Formats: sequence, structure tokens, C-alpha cells
Amino acid sequence: MAKTWLITGASRGMGRELVEQALDRGDRVAATLRRPSHLDDLARKHGDRLWRAALDVTDTARLRAVVAAAFAEHERIDVVVSNAGYGVFGVAEDLTDEQIDQMIATNLTASIQLARAVVPGLRAQGGGRLMQLSSMGGQIAFPAFALYHVSKWGIEGFYEALATEVAPFGIETTLIEPGMVRTGFFDAATRVPVSEPYRGGPADRPPVPEEQLTDSLEKTVAAIIATADSPDPPRRLVLGSDAWHLMTTTLRERLSAIEAQQASAATADL
Repeated sequence: MAKTWLITGASRGMGRELVEQALDRGDRVAATLRRPSHLDDLARKHGDRLWRAALDVTDTARLRAVVAAAFAEHERIDVVVSNAGYGVFGVAEDLTDEQIDQMIATNLTASIQLARAVVPGLRAQGGGRLMQLSSMGGQIAFPAFALYHVSKWGIEGFYEALATEVAPFGIETTLIEPGMVRTGFFDAATRVPVSEPYRGGPADRPPVPEEQLTDSLEKTVAAIIATADSPDPPRRLVLGSDAWHLMTTTLRERLSAIEAQQASAATADL
């Protein structure tokens, strides 16, 4: 049975590929992006199965209006994919206040506001799927990526609580945690030059070369769509062997460090 999707950040990369694959299999898509003209080719090919709206996700009032219009103009929204976001890479000390504020507004606050905006519509129709693009960077961390990790660790915590809140309404949530996908994300990211004290240290890293991007965009998106079709979707969808290995290694190390503190933790008991 054909689905209707609401997808943010649909102009390029993961968002664009999601729109294309959903339309190609006969679904309907409500796509939001800053410049709807970027999807003119898909509109010519798929006609009224593609609905478009201009949206800067950091404009909360506009975001709420677009979400309301999408629900009003479609009989049902089966899957919401919160995809809009970008990267700023650099040493925490070297980032500007504006870079910090803008990235948190785009990657974290806007994702929270989108979830808050769509839950009433999903609840009113008896349920649906809410999928949030996170990253293996929502579970692990690298030097010079601190601000990016803030947004991903933050949205992971938000969804951990949200999933339980909305489950009684038939709303299922999935955090999508890909590894190094060939999407153009790293090429488009803002890179802040490393200041003198950090040169030669762990944060003095070259851009990620293309050959290190090991995960397929097409296969990653196909896995997301398959999960949206699943009768029992996971709350976290790990995609890419690189993500699985890095995340499991990191989480085991973290758990081991916590387990080693059982006796010292008890010293604070009442």
C-alpha cells in the first residue's frame, strides 16, 4: 500500500534520495526545502504525488504552518523524516558564537520543534512513524566535531524520552544512525581553521577523504524505507558496518568504565 511521507531537508543528499526512492516506488511525498525549485525535475516526472513547500526549519512559526498545511492537504501522513541539518567542524574554542547558535538552531532545536509540530497530527490520525536522522556521532565523539556531536547527542536524548511519551498514541519513533555515507555532507560542511595551540594535536585533522566514506547513499536510504515499512521498527537503526563497529566498541568501553565504579558509586548512597 502506498505511503505518504513528510521529509525535511529534501534538496540534496539523504533527503533528496529519500524523496526520489519514495516517489519511484509509487508513494506520495510532502517535501520541504529552502528552494522548492531544486525539485522541479521530480515534479515534472511525478506530478501531484510530490507536494513542495519552502521552509527554513529554524523559522519555527513557518515550520508549524507548513506542517499544518501538509497534514491538511493529505489524507494521512504515514512517515515523517526529520532530515534537515549540516556540519560545522572545528576545535570548540575556535568556533564563533554565531556558528554555535546557528547549528544548534538548525540541527537540534528545529528537530525538536518539528517533532512537537507533527505529533498532534499523527495522534489525530491514529498513529504513524517519526524518523529522525541522527548519526553514529550521536553515540561516539571525535575531536574537532564537538558542535556536531552536541546536536546529535542532544536529539538522541530527546527522542529517548519522546518515544515513550508518544507510544500510547500509536506513534513509533526511529533514530537513524548512519556511518560515513557518500552524501556530499562532508564536502558542504563548514571547516574552521585550527588555531596555533591545537596544531599537530588530535583535533588537527584533514577533511575526510572520499575513499573513507564507505557506506552507500542508495543502500542507506533503501534501508530507511524498509524500516518505515516494517511492522516492528527499531528505536535506533544503525546503518553501515563502520557505524556498528565504532559504536559497539565505544559503548562496551563506556559500560566497562561504569561497571568498574560500582563500589565507589555506592559511597554516595543515603
